[in-house]
Amino acid sequence: MVNTINMQDMRHLNLFNQITRIHTRFCASYNGTIIFCVPREFVSRAIGEEGRNVKRLSEILQKKVRVIQCPRGLQDARGFIGVLVRPVTFKDLEIRNNEIILTAGNTQTKAALIGRDKRRFLEMQKIVKDFFNKDFRIV
Repeated sequence: MVNTINMQDMRHLNLFNQITRIHTRFCASYNGTIIFCVPREFVSRAIGEEGRNVKRLSEILQKKVRVIQCPRGLQDARGFIGVLVRPVTFKDLEIRNNEIILTAGNTQTKAALIGRDKRRFLEMQKIVKDFFNKDFRIV
């Protein structure tokens, strides 16, 4: 799954482990939000009662924090990417030989997925490469 963890991600993961008592090694940043991926059975425990753990993490890190379930493989790619880019919706997701192709639909959606200076696009490319070992493209 995730190939490299930089020092900042390591700090985020340690803080997440201290607050939630759940060990994970999947942390990513997308659109100014820190996203932690945990196994499906631990998602509600990681969020905490009434979102207590997420609120505490958000206050400490001074950023939005989301906890989502880890994808189990390419069959979960559509749902995983859909959760990451929410509230933006896309028309279709196609998995070809060595790449994942996201069809945006209209120009506003495509612009929202790419972001200013291609920031969101580059972040999503890194996430897709780390989790699915595929290239990412928006059409």
